[in-house]
Amino acid sequence: MARTAPDGGHLSMAVSAEARLARLEARAEIGDLVARYAHGADRGNDPAIMRTLFTPDATWSAAGFAALEGREAITKGLAEIAASRVLWSIHFMVSPHIVLAPDGRSARCHWYLWELCTMAGDAGQRDEWLGGWYDSEAEWTEDGWKFRNVCLEIRLQGEANPPWYLKQPVAR
Repeated sequence: MARTAPDGGHLSMAVSAEARLARLEARAEIGDLVARYAHGADRGNDPAIMRTLFTPDATWSAAGFAALEGREAITKGLAEIAASRVLWSIHFMVSPHIVLAPDGRSARCHWYLWELCTMAGDAGQRDEWLGGWYDSEAEWTEDGWKFRNVCLEIRLQGEANPPWYLKQPVAR
């Protein structure tokens, strides 16, 4: 039995169900890795969460913020960014595009970022929005999927005016 490929050709069913299932599971686990990254970021780049997401020799970069090398430098550097510059945030990670290597042990992942945040500045705190995208590489390790490289490219940034962040909850 053959299936139709996206280009109109046929895919052989010679690829086992187990192999196809393993690829689907890997894609789901990498999607979870992206979600855990957002979760840690929105908790002040919590070192306990962020440390678990990167390989020991990983890199992380974002122009205007930092270029960090090594899991411990990433963990410390991201926590410092949260403490001094990005005081509060909520990350929306949108449309992750995951491309697994043929051997299923590494992957490239691209996703869009829409972020609401409170930034520290010379004139005090300011509510802002950021938009852009992440490009990353992940690899399978004995502890599961980890980022080997994460690069954020910020393409949009602006002040939220009026501020979107409610200082007091809305009465219900």
